[in-house]
Amino acid sequence: MYCKSCGAEIPDDSIRCSQCGNDPHDASKQEVRHVKPEYEFVHAKSRLLAGLLQIFLCFLGAGRFYLGYVTTAVLQIFVTFITGGFGAIWPIIDGVLILTGSVQTDASGRPLE
Repeated sequence: MYCKSCGAEIPDDSIRCSQCGNDPHDASKQEVRHVKPEYEFVHAKSRLLAGLLQIFLCFLGAGRFYLGYVTTAVLQIFVTFITGGFGAIWPIIDGVLILTGSVQTDASGRPLE
């Protein structure tokens, strides 16, 4: 048998639904409970992708934007512009550091894969 309130499968002789607590035979007492999950699944950011973005799109600070380090990315763009492109060495070195594992986490503190 299925609960008419929430649709959960329950034993035929049940008085209350184990999922929603309502009478499984009476759909008029529908109680909607919204439960916030304890955690949200978020994919880890890729170290390889971040490093390659940082090296090949160094003038945009793309790897740092990808990792969520917005302030660092904006500073890299600014330095590259102000120095006429010579400042792009900073993001290139930064990309190598990302690839070699010197940068361990994204801006949210989640480890890179």
